[in-house]
This record gives sequence, structure tokens and C-alpha cells, in this order.
Amino acid sequence: MPRIKITVYGLVQGVGFRYHTRQQALSQNLTGYVKNRPNTTVEIVADGPEENIRSLVQWVRQGPARARVDRIEVETCLPINRFDSFIIER
Repeated sequence: MPRIKITVYGLVQGVGFRYHTRQQALSQNLTGYVKNRPNTTVEIVADGPEENIRSLVQWVRQGPARARVDRIEVETCLPINRFDSFIIER
């Protein structure tokens, strides 16, 4: 299964972005994590079926209602470890 890393830029901290991302990922049966970065971006790493990952990427382009996504960067990564669930990292 593929793994992606998404970096989300814009007004994405303090607006429920991590919570809603986790809900979306869980509904798509994805594993991984979402976390705030010190540079005000949000980082998402997700594993799962390619179609489900595409669906998450599509959702991230808009984000939750209170967020403003200016742009995203998507990278394919090597899955060097396995995740059991999708968590919010602190």
C-alpha cells in the first residue's frame, strides 16, 4: 500500500484541521497521523489503498469549514514502519 505525506499551508492551525483530518482518514480506513508543525503548517502522513488516499487528498484541498487552505504539497514516501490507526500527534 502506498504512503503519502501532505504538507498543508494556509490558516490550518487552531481551526479543527487535525480533528477533521483524523475523521476523514478513519472514514477512508487509512492509518497514519496528522500534526501541527512549528512553521504553522499541518503535516499528514497516510497509508492505505490508493483510491482512499486520493479521496483524502481531495478533501485536504478544501479542509474543514473554518480552515483556509492556500496550497498543499504531496509526496510519496517509503513505508518504513506500520501504523495501527490514524492519530493526532502532539
